[in-house]
Amino acid sequence: MSKIHYQEKFETRHIGSSADETESMLAAIGLPGIDQLIDETVPASIRMTRPLTLPPAMSEAAYLKKIAGIADQNRVFKSYIGQGYYGTVLPGVIQRNILENPGWYTQYTPYQAEIAQGRLQALLNFQTMVIDLTGMEIANASLLDEATAAAEAMFMQYGIRKNKSANQYVVAGSVFPQTLDVLQTRARSYGIELVRHETIDFPVSETTFGALVQYPAADGTVSDYRAAAARLHDDGMSLCVIADLLSLALLTPPGEWGADVVVGSTQRFGIPMGFGGPHAAYFATKDAYKRNIPGRLIGVTVDAAGDYALRMALQTREQHIRRDKASSNICTAQALLAIMAGFYAAYHGPDGIRSIAERIHGLAVLLDGALQQLGYTQYNQTYFDTLQVELGELAGPLHAEALNQEANLHYQGTVAGISIDETTTYDDIVLLIRVFAKMKGKAGGDVQLAALEASGTSLIPESLRRTSAYLTHPVFNRYHSEHEMLRYIKSLEAKDLSLCHSMIPLGSCTMKLNATTEMVPLTWPKFSDLHPFAPADQTGGYLRIINELDSWLSEITGFAKVSFQPNSGAQGEYAGLMVIRAYHEHRGHHHRNVVLIPASAHGTNPASASMAGMNVVVVQCDDRGNIDVADLRAKAEVHAPNLSALMVTYPSTHGVFEEPIIEICDIVHQHGGQVYMDGANMNAQVGLTSPGLIGADVCHLNLHKTFCIPHGGGGPGMGPIGVAPHLVPFLPNHAVVSVSGTSGISAVSAAPWGSASILLISHAYIAMMGAAGLTNATKYAILHANYLKRRLEGHYPVLYAGANGHCAHEMILDCRAFKAAGIEVGDIAKRLMDYGFHAPTVSFPVAGTLMIEPTESESQAELDRFCDALIAIRQEIAAVERGEADGSNNVLKQAPHTVTTVSADTWDKPYSRSQAAFPLPFVREFKFWPFVGRVNDLQGDRMLICSCPPVSTYETELEA
Repeated sequence: MSKIHYQEKFETRHIGSSADETESMLAAIGLPGIDQLIDETVPASIRMTRPLTLPPAMSEAAYLKKIAGIADQNRVFKSYIGQGYYGTVLPGVIQRNILENPGWYTQYTPYQAEIAQGRLQALLNFQTMVIDLTGMEIANASLLDEATAAAEAMFMQYGIRKNKSANQYVVAGSVFPQTLDVLQTRARSYGIELVRHETIDFPVSETTFGALVQYPAADGTVSDYRAAAARLHDDGMSLCVIADLLSLALLTPPGEWGADVVVGSTQRFGIPMGFGGPHAAYFATKDAYKRNIPGRLIGVTVDAAGDYALRMALQTREQHIRRDKASSNICTAQALLAIMAGFYAAYHGPDGIRSIAERIHGLAVLLDGALQQLGYTQYNQTYFDTLQVELGELAGPLHAEALNQEANLHYQGTVAGISIDETTTYDDIVLLIRVFAKMKGKAGGDVQLAALEASGTSLIPESLRRTSAYLTHPVFNRYHSEHEMLRYIKSLEAKDLSLCHSMIPLGSCTMKLNATTEMVPLTWPKFSDLHPFAPADQTGGYLRIINELDSWLSEITGFAKVSFQPNSGAQGEYAGLMVIRAYHEHRGHHHRNVVLIPASAHGTNPASASMAGMNVVVVQCDDRGNIDVADLRAKAEVHAPNLSALMVTYPSTHGVFEEPIIEICDIVHQHGGQVYMDGANMNAQVGLTSPGLIGADVCHLNLHKTFCIPHGGGGPGMGPIGVAPHLVPFLPNHAVVSVSGTSGISAVSAAPWGSASILLISHAYIAMMGAAGLTNATKYAILHANYLKRRLEGHYPVLYAGANGHCAHEMILDCRAFKAAGIEVGDIAKRLMDYGFHAPTVSFPVAGTLMIEPTESESQAELDRFCDALIAIRQEIAAVERGEADGSNNVLKQAPHTVTTVSADTWDKPYSRSQAAFPLPFVREFKFWPFVGRVNDLQGDRMLICSCPPVSTYETELEA
């Protein structure tokens, strides 16, 4: 190619290995070329016969130019729509140093607590903020969105009900339509009957188990629910309150007037609207329900030295332990957004948060008075930020004039809803007054604004005004200058290992490169400031991205259409099963409710099936870890009359391309079932095969894995589903914005397109990689995994392999034999920290093993560092096995070693400080110090603290 026409390929930046490294790794495996490896690894029966049909790969510069043009197709008007989404001001110190910082957005979920103390503290701050503002006793570390959090609350209330035959759930007053939509979806699976009551003075019956109210309500009114709460409690029932968290700076918190569970969104705490997400929901409840609370919970414990440490608590509640008996299928949350919200609260502090809330309320009161002076009827007698204005015959003209002034209101018939937010200015109020005045043939100057300002009346009833303190912990009162906040953020970041430091080799979790260019457009205002319910003619840029991504992902998966509404992988599983259920019911097969699930499946599979109202039947695996086809056939025949679906992961959870996968799909289809493919391992398929080609009917895609959305310390994620043509009519719809046909199931998440803003990342990845680049990424993921397999298999048994001895994109190392010497797989995980690495996936899908996935983004040099570390650890294990190292006081059992331990004046270990801290030469150059020693999990569960305790209080409790 002429140098004049040369264009740098993004593919060479994304794929970590050079041509020389590729040759070296292939030589180690013993193959002449990467294509031969693929031919020997991926069954010929499922290989694609043509390349993917995608637009030519773009350079990074060309893509940024293109996406800027697409952004211009979005018209960002001033939004007064509200309805759960509000304009915010994200402090620059948080935007630059967290949202745009790979030290925060490339972290993994904090399962390895010793190298995750920074994000754990940030999430503990978030929990403390929620507990304080809601007045509840315990809170989790975030959920997906407000609507699904409400659905989780309904499930919890259903689970704790005293009358086990009760199945009615009262939804009282005005609730956001998207929330009601999701509640309807979730209720249907469990046979829960939703009972709507427009007033808060709702009746209950002996079949009622609980109720839900919104505070303030969707129409803006603020009501006193004390009597309703007392009445429910007298009858042994529970109350959920959906509360606007910012309003609770002024309103009496629900925990002070009888709520059993409080949920909502923290979007108003500095998180941009982003056309619907991602935003962190919160879930707070009573301490008595701590084992029923869904999602992740951060708790306080101690490390091996007895020092303060944090961890994820009560993990036995989670779906991968309890499987189909789990009360929730949650596998990811919104950690990055929760962390940002917590820092927002710390930056502003209690006084700052109250000032923001007071200013919003004050502007709403000012506008209310002005509109009444102009002769309008405003229905809300009490409110925090939202007015309901009767327009009558002026509805049409006012709507048109508001659009002329680039203002979006919320219209319902002849009533206009106006929600004030943090971004609303005094000048905005003046402009609105001018618009309304014009409709009355008046001028804005006819309103006596100065007099209205002077009156300063609050429209919050005296009985509902907050008097209790909140955000009293020092963390919310120390960091109000940017300098102090910057240092605090950096101090926590320094305690965490991320992809900035080393590869994170987690099997099934695909911790690949999140390229900078993919991330850049996220914070552009034309993407970040758009309301998800904005008129369609203002959202052309987003709709183009969604349509292009739909087309590209359909091509990649071999499906007809993709729904982007599910905002996590587990949500995608649930949505896929609900679509299958709707398909069967449309054909009159309401009885089909059996789901076949292999024993090796991820725990979200059976949990999602249970949530979808299905009965789980487990299919056994053979000695090689593959689905036992004979057992599958037998169970498909037995359950044929009621067979709904098979849930299958491909390549398998054991890291193998199972040869009989087409036969497996055919068996299910022959017996009337559908095939749901778990897309967790889609990064081993792209460009080589596809779910549609294999025979699946629906597949969810973890965009936060295969398609480069960062993990963010435990979220955000996206789990869109692709479906075959016959399932397209049943894809999720939405109560506010139509996104599917009339046969579509009701919503599975709050926003029409889920966490739409992070779709930009996957759009950029596909556009810059192109068909050949995506296919090569898959090939290199498989090459890197097999290179690791070849280097490690002489030191650790590799549990499963394909017909030709190769693994797919991941492998499982068997560590169970080391138990004879007293070494557990967890000891290896902790010792890896001393070498500067995060552990692979521990004890999944097989107890006592490590599941390793290197990804295509790593270089051979990084792969070798990791292999050298594991080989050195094997030698340390051998020393214990030979009796050369003490069985209990050895370098593995004492790992990880902190700088405090290694630099202490005394050293009583039977091994050297150098072996503890610098076991290989490369560690000195790349040393990452774990911030705490080995965390005491049992202590944390026994004495659960899930908010920020004063250190003195914590020490006192430990001594007691």
